[in-house]
Amino acid sequence: MPIVGAFMRRFLIGLLAVAAAASALPVQAQTRQQDRERQEEQERRDRQQRDEDFENTPLPLRQRPNAGPCPFVRILYDAARYVEFEGGQQASAAVGFTGEIEGVEAECVYREADPIEIDMEILFHLGRGPQAEGDSRTYRYWVAVTERNSAILAKQYFDLPVNFERGQDRTYVRERLSGITIPRADIAVSGSNFEVLIGFEVTPEMAEFNRAGARFRIDAGTPSAQ
Repeated sequence: MPIVGAFMRRFLIGLLAVAAAASALPVQAQTRQQDRERQEEQERRDRQQRDEDFENTPLPLRQRPNAGPCPFVRILYDAARYVEFEGGQQASAAVGFTGEIEGVEAECVYREADPIEIDMEILFHLGRGPQAEGDSRTYRYWVAVTERNSAILAKQYFDLPVNFERGQDRTYVRERLSGITIPRADIAVSGSNFEVLIGFEVTPEMAEFNRAGARFRIDAGTPSAQ
């Protein structure tokens, strides 16, 4: 009987331990969910503040008088995002370095027959996926000036070196460009005759991926921190 009693006590203790562990699982799951919700809410607030700061940051030309409308400045949809795929596989696990042009602010000035001078600030959102090698990447982007809905008049390329801190899978970079100049034939030519386009230097496969509207998060495929 004492042997049976000892066995029963061990059996009951084991049941209690299992029950305690089982009851802890919903609590842990709830805690993780709350942590995710807090993180998402903080990211939303940071993104909202970043957008407000970006929109309210004055450019050097803002206080200068202007003789006419500025050229239309926009991000080219086909080149708005940069997503590397290891082996050409369009899957989240195959994503390397990524980038997205999230916004652009521009101002211009010109008087009489002077050339049009443009200053702009571009907001980049950059990330590294599971196939990204190293903590740094130099992205390449371009700015092109065209006649409105017509031929390209000039195109210039820029390098954007980015360093990711240890454990960081995404970062924001503001790039300010000054002194973009558009000549005018005469005083009657206004800025509305021109268009300024911005985009990443992308491969044909990347451009097709963008045109198709397929999307991955900026840090697609990156394992979440435990």
